[in-house]
Amino acid sequence: MAEDAGAADLIAGGRLQLGISRGSPEQVIDGWRYFGHRPMEGEDDAGMGRRHAEEFLELLRGKGFAQPNPRPMFQNPPGLLRLEPYAEGLRDRIWWGAATNATASWAAKLGMNLQSSTLKFDETGEPFHIQQAAQIRAFHAAWKEAGHARAPRISVSRSIFALIDDRDRAYFGRGSREEDQIGLLDNARAIFGRGYAAEPDVLIEQLRKDEAIAAADTLLLTVPNQLGVAYNAHVLEAILTTVAPALGWR
Repeated sequence: MAEDAGAADLIAGGRLQLGISRGSPEQVIDGWRYFGHRPMEGEDDAGMGRRHAEEFLELLRGKGFAQPNPRPMFQNPPGLLRLEPYAEGLRDRIWWGAATNATASWAAKLGMNLQSSTLKFDETGEPFHIQQAAQIRAFHAAWKEAGHARAPRISVSRSIFALIDDRDRAYFGRGSREEDQIGLLDNARAIFGRGYAAEPDVLIEQLRKDEAIAAADTLLLTVPNQLGVAYNAHVLEAILTTVAPALGWR
C-alpha cells in the first residue's frame, strides 16, 4: 500500500490526498483473517487497524529501515534502505476517517488530517452537526498539544442538492432526509447526518446553521453516481453557482 501510494503521488505530481481508516463493518466475519492478519494479544480489530495505520505512516516518512544486501543486483545508496518509490510530502497528505472523538484525537497526535463523513457514533445524543463540530474541536486540541509545525486540514461530507429544475425536485424534493437518522454500527448507537435539498435561498440559510461545515476547511459533496455523469455535473454546478458564493465557499 505504501509503495502504491508513493507511485500514485509521483505520477500525480504530488497532488495525492489519501484517506484511510479502519473501515466500516465487513460483509463477512473477521474478513482480515483471509489476508493473513491477526490482532495482537489484547488487541481488537479496530486496534489492529490503527496499528497498521501507524506502520504505514512510518514507511511514508522515507527513513531507512532495511539492511541492504551486500551483493545486490543494483548498486544501493549507503546505509539502511527506505521503501521505494518515496514521495516527498505525502506523509502530510494522509487523512484519517474518524467515527469518534477519541479516534479524531488519535489521528491528530499522529499528524494526520481529519476526514469526518456523514456518519459517526452517537456520543452525546445531540444533533449530528453539533457532535461533528465537537469532534473537530477535539481534533484541533490534540493537534495543538502534539505541537505539529504545520496547520491541519479537516473535511466533512454532506449530501446537498439545490432544487432548481423539475429533475431536482423529482429526485430530491420530497424531504425524506431532512432529519438525522439513528441506527446501530458495530452494536453501538450511531448517527447519520441529515441531507440538504431545497431551493437555493433556503439551502443557504440551512447551511449557515451547520456548525461542522463552519468548523471545517473542506466540504466533500456526496453525489448520486447512479444518476450519471451529466446529472451529477449539473448538481455540482448548481451548488457552485447558486449556493457557494453566498456562503463564501471557494
